[in-house]
Amino acid sequence: MYDILFFLFLLIVGYVFGTIIEKRHFSSLTKREEEMLYLPMIAIKKPLRDEDITRSELVNGSVVISIDFFKKFVAGLVNFFGGNITVYESLVDRARREAILRMKESAKDASEIINIKIETSSISKNTKGIGAIEVLAYGTAIYR
Repeated sequence: MYDILFFLFLLIVGYVFGTIIEKRHFSSLTKREEEMLYLPMIAIKKPLRDEDITRSELVNGSVVISIDFFKKFVAGLVNFFGGNITVYESLVDRARREAILRMKESAKDASEIINIKIETSSISKNTKGIGAIEVLAYGTAIYR
């Protein structure tokens, strides 16, 4: 009986604190994205304008975000029965947006960032340990 109560306690705590942390992170992402709107980034290899380029450099941003207990439990249920694991979508979205923002913040004085690439990998996906996702965003910062 205590095992079931402890499990339910962990599930509720995971849901409550996971939701609070996720909402705070989304709010922070939105605010920081608005602050970085002035810096365009494109996936093509050539700058928007070729004139007056003083220098260019590789910039990157990476992040590792872990999943909370509630989402891990729900994902396990969906995985058992089959279907789209929507609880992971917000995790992937947060990680991608955070990595792009960190990349942009590392090149605040740049005119633009070109040749953007995003790499995603799962950490400990085949173990019973903590599930996490790593996202790396990188590109070439152009300075004028």
